[in-house]
Amino acid sequence: MTRTARFALDPAFTVGTVDPRLFGSFVEHLGRCVYTGIFEPDHPTADEAGLRQDVLELVRELGVTAIRYPGGNFVSGYKWEDSVGPAEERPRRLDLAWRTTESNRFGLSEYIAFLKKVGPQAEPMMAVNLGTRGVAEAIELQEYANHPAGTELSDRRIAHGDKDPFGIRLWCLGNEMDGPWQTGHKTAEEYGRLAAETARAMRQIDKDVELVACGSSGQGMDTFAEWEAKVLQETYDLVDYISLHAYYEEHDGDRDSFLASAVDMESFIENVVATCDHVGARLKSKKKINLSFDEWNVWYMSRTDAEVSALDWPEAPRLLEDVYSVTDAVVFGSLLIALLRHADRVTVACLAQLVNVIAPIMTEPGGPAWRQTTFFPFAQAARYGRGAVLDVRVSGPTYDTRRHGTADLLHATAVRADDGSVTVFAVNRSQTESLPLEVALHGMELGEVVEHSVLADADPDARNTLAEPERVAPHAGTGATLEDGTLKATLEPLSWNVIRLG
Repeated sequence: MTRTARFALDPAFTVGTVDPRLFGSFVEHLGRCVYTGIFEPDHPTADEAGLRQDVLELVRELGVTAIRYPGGNFVSGYKWEDSVGPAEERPRRLDLAWRTTESNRFGLSEYIAFLKKVGPQAEPMMAVNLGTRGVAEAIELQEYANHPAGTELSDRRIAHGDKDPFGIRLWCLGNEMDGPWQTGHKTAEEYGRLAAETARAMRQIDKDVELVACGSSGQGMDTFAEWEAKVLQETYDLVDYISLHAYYEEHDGDRDSFLASAVDMESFIENVVATCDHVGARLKSKKKINLSFDEWNVWYMSRTDAEVSALDWPEAPRLLEDVYSVTDAVVFGSLLIALLRHADRVTVACLAQLVNVIAPIMTEPGGPAWRQTTFFPFAQAARYGRGAVLDVRVSGPTYDTRRHGTADLLHATAVRADDGSVTVFAVNRSQTESLPLEVALHGMELGEVVEHSVLADADPDARNTLAEPERVAPHAGTGATLEDGTLKATLEPLSWNVIRLG
């Protein structure tokens, strides 16, 4: 059997065009994501609003677009009124989701100001509380945030110092309402009816809002697919997206299965698409529901319950601060490839989360900020993964995994930019062997390998830490060639690769 992995690229065969929102992220009031993460007024780099400018620089470099807020599980107990007005007058509240105390020093206005400082590409994605609250509170928040002036709520925003409306277009109708861990957990019938009522009311204020209904919190949920079908039966004509959430970790030293995590992610996406289209067919609708994969990451969730249950209502504790290895970054890159490979239907995605909490950026209170290993694949995909995703069908060696069956050693996609250049994103899942790659290029005028960037290391468990913040970084690959319409390269073992062709 040949050990070379092969595929062909042709601009006539595309999956879809990448929506910039595919490179979104997520800021939840959880652990140190907000406090001592993006917001630390006493930090040496803090600006007049208390935002850490060292973190802002890294967020810009990361290239995130839509940023989901304020949760996550946090939103199911969220009172938006607590987060507006003079900060010194805002109430302190218990947050049931994470057994912490929320000061509300950072709130809705501060979130919008943070987005503006990140840049024009940073779009708000606001979640409403459909756990402990409902229709009335959702439309009141919408009116406060978006109505220009002349009503009590819009004038209250102006009195709070925000003359201009926030212009929030993209809204999540609750969070993980299928999950028994969620405050205000509901059955599919209960949630579907509430989501539909909320959507109708929000569209009465603004018919052009974009709404995300809660899908399953994971493909392993007992109610998976049935939940989506029942929710969409109620909401199909009222919403634009249904959400997906998935996290992956290495179990019991089974690294081969961990490296194939994207097999599960792609299956999840395809099963949700099938469910959406089945409901659409049953309703005789020509509308297509797109997917909002608005929580995804590598997360060592098995450690979380013990962490949270030990808390006694502290403020902004260190929680979920996973320190990512090279192996984690390779899996992370593979998950990005999975999202790109389904860009025709996955048009919103949010990396959970942005800073400190299972995040690509870490900070030390009063100290530095640095890039985790996962920072690099995201930043490269956000920069070079813009354009048309080309259809990639890999032929090559496979391996067997306990959790995901047979998987390709090569996981890859390719994106063609408007200027005709092509970027290949590729992961070699083999832990021990280099993988020869051949790509046949048809119908494209490409003459050279502009760059071959590799994230790999002799130590697959190498990490970036406070003590060694630059221990891991991409390096230049060697030997990639483009001759007679064929790209040839060798992918290092356990590696994330970005090969740019021009």
